[in-house]
Amino acid sequence: MMKLNLLKNLNLEITPETEKLLTLYQENFLAYNAHTNLISKNDEKVFFEKHLYDSLSINLFKGFKECKKLLDIGTGGGFPACPIALLNNKINIFAVDSIAKKIKFINKLAQELKLKNLTAIVARAEELPISYLENFDIATSRAVAPLNVILEYAAPFIKVGGYFVAYKSKIVNEEINHAQNALEILNFKIEKIIKYELPLEENFERNLVIIKKTNKTPKDFPRKVGMAKSNPL
Repeated sequence: MMKLNLLKNLNLEITPETEKLLTLYQENFLAYNAHTNLISKNDEKVFFEKHLYDSLSINLFKGFKECKKLLDIGTGGGFPACPIALLNNKINIFAVDSIAKKIKFINKLAQELKLKNLTAIVARAEELPISYLENFDIATSRAVAPLNVILEYAAPFIKVGGYFVAYKSKIVNEEINHAQNALEILNFKIEKIIKYELPLEENFERNLVIIKKTNKTPKDFPRKVGMAKSNPL
């Protein structure tokens, strides 16, 4: 049973319609996970706390309310893209991952729950269409790569004045220190870090790193597939 009342901590109001959608979402997710590995079996027990609640923490960022188009890079099983799409039907959300079986689930979910604002794409970030460049208000990423790497994946697709929102653990300061060069080269600045905790029995600190794009991305980016990881900025 999901403790949806806890979403009030994220400044979210849960209507009966929203409660129905989130319940259907969980049922669909766990049924699919029974035969296709999206999350671990242990994580199934804390699906709401560790995945759904965490994904929706973006609501703590005031600038999120202005978002009309969002790109989720390395979405995996659809986090944070799917929960965000469920509660924000006016935001066009594009979920990208290189693993086809995970994108297949998201497309199936979008069809079954009639999520017309959710598009899922099998691709690596470096191979996204040219039409995506500097075309998104916000890009997100959760549990994909160190900040200096994932920022390079996201940077070319965010509008000037837009934001990259990185979901990070309690070692966030270490990642930020390693990302200073990437921030400078890619024309981004850290605007704020929003700390929060997941509603689990143990202390589970999380951070939203809010990073603003201050100027256009240099023409050298995105680099070829694998370069960001093998030769990080």
